[in-house]
Parts: sequence; structure tokens; C-alpha cells
Amino acid sequence: MRVGRVIGTVTSTINHDFFDGQRLLVCDLVDRGHATGDYLICVDRVGAGVGETVVILDEGTSARQMFAIETGPIRSVIVGIVDDIHEQEASS
Repeated sequence: MRVGRVIGTVTSTINHDFFDGQRLLVCDLVDRGHATGDYLICVDRVGAGVGETVVILDEGTSARQMFAIETGPIRSVIVGIVDDIHEQEASS
């Protein structure tokens, strides 16, 4: 799983049938609170909005299981909205 911040939406008039009715969001990937410069286009399953920090499932097989399909053009799914992140220092 990865953490990202929603920065926008994707609109497509021509796409694979799987994406009909699905909401696609562009997410900047985040590492320790800072954008990494990488992004993912994710199917939204939780109603996330622009500016929210989200949990992203970025594994094709697991993503397809969420939609109960065996094959399909899906890799990344937003599965949660983050309220807060607490980092702890590693103990010596």
C-alpha cells in the first residue's frame, strides 16, 4: 500500500468498458509527508476529494479482487482516507 494526495480528476470519453461509471483520481505519491514527484491514476472507492491524503492499494491482483473480476485494466485503487499520520522514531 502507498500514501498519496489527491491532486485532480481524470475525464475520459473513450475508455475500456471497466471504467464506465468509475471515478478516476490523480494522486501524488507521498513519502514522510512530502510529494515524491511520482503519481498514480487511481479508481476511487471511498469518495475522496482533491487535497485529501489517501491510502492506495497499488497491486493489480488485489485491485481486481476488490471489483470481483479476474482480468481487467486496473492496478491502483483508493481504499481509504487518511485522518492523520503519526511517525515514531526507531528505537535503538
